[in-house]
Amino acid sequence: MSAAPSRAVLFGFVAATIAVLAVFPHVAQPYYVTLVLPAFAYAIALLGFNLLFGYTGLLSFGHALFVAIGAYGAAVLSSRMGVKSFELILLASGAAAVLAAIPVALLSVRYVRIFFGILTLAFGMLFHSFLFKFYDLTGGDTGIRVLRPTILGMDFKELDKTAFLVGPFYYACLLLAVVLGVVMWRIVHSPFGLHLAAIRENPPKAEYLGVRVRLFRLIAFLISAFYCALGGVILAINTGQADPELAYWTHSGELVFMTVLGGFASFFGPMVGAFTFIFLKSELMGLTQYWRFFLGAILALIVIVFPRGLMGLVTDAWRKAVRR
Repeated sequence: MSAAPSRAVLFGFVAATIAVLAVFPHVAQPYYVTLVLPAFAYAIALLGFNLLFGYTGLLSFGHALFVAIGAYGAAVLSSRMGVKSFELILLASGAAAVLAAIPVALLSVRYVRIFFGILTLAFGMLFHSFLFKFYDLTGGDTGIRVLRPTILGMDFKELDKTAFLVGPFYYACLLLAVVLGVVMWRIVHSPFGLHLAAIRENPPKAEYLGVRVRLFRLIAFLISAFYCALGGVILAINTGQADPELAYWTHSGELVFMTVLGGFASFFGPMVGAFTFIFLKSELMGLTQYWRFFLGAILALIVIVFPRGLMGLVTDAWRKAVRR
């Protein structure tokens, strides 16, 4: 038997995880079920973020910009334009994020390493300033309300907000996460994904072999923006509000935190990091006002002791178990 987990083992683990998530609302308290919703949102967003970071080798410090576009897209469509369809909100918000990402990507993918990161951070903070200052358009620091959407044409008026979130909306988000996860799996294991890996490892050599490096980076950037926007839609519907802090640089830092926490070298790592971060943050906030200090300490510990994140730790444990 191979020392590395086979695809059959990985798919078995994924199937078991989906089954647990499917029954979770029936066995857990509503509070913990509502914590899974932002975990779904960040898992989707990080699938896109890690396509750019883990697979293409470009670390963005401003991707909260696209999460915020998704959230504000849901807010504007539901509150000001009367659009109630969850599916239409997802598509429109994702398209808006892609359109906004085109000029950002065209300028950013010309650079690498810290220059790319700082440039994306600048665009993110520029958008945050726009959301904060243009009160008539964005609601300023109070943001914009997000109204309850319909799912597959059903409005579920008989359910209160909590029942809607832990019921129909929960399962819609679970299905969305599974579908987008399968799509991303196909992307990273396609020839396109192999080109991105080649670009990450050696851009000059990839370009010498005929790979259009900037074009592939641009496409990866747009896909990541689309995924982040869909995560932003879920976050906004869950809280019922879109506010400027979604675009702030610390939120982009949380995306990086979750990716490193789970392990950016693994396909499932960022998703594991999202769920771990949400539940760990919730518990620490309930225990101490210094929860940010402990989160930072945990990240430092993982980077020093387990540089491949939680999934790297799991993989190492699997290999030891197989060898024994």
